[in-house]
Amino acid sequence: MKKEIHPTYQKVIFLDTGSNYKFLSGSTRTSEETMEWEDGNTYPVIRVEISSDTHPFYTGKQKADRVGGRVDRFKKKYNMK
Repeated sequence: MKKEIHPTYQKVIFLDTGSNYKFLSGSTRTSEETMEWEDGNTYPVIRVEISSDTHPFYTGKQKADRVGGRVDRFKKKYNMK
């Protein structure tokens, strides 16, 4: 690999702003804001609006629209069965 062309990979804390859910992960993003994690170390904090804690798919609150595909719409449009 070439030297000094890749971004720095480090551990960061992702903080869900809706539920205050936090998880530690690796990322190339960084932030001036820091927070102490459970292991006693201080890591940069990346604020996110949606995580697995608040996403409708993972929480079971997603609405499933059964509109149908192209074939169903075609048959409905031309009154075919």
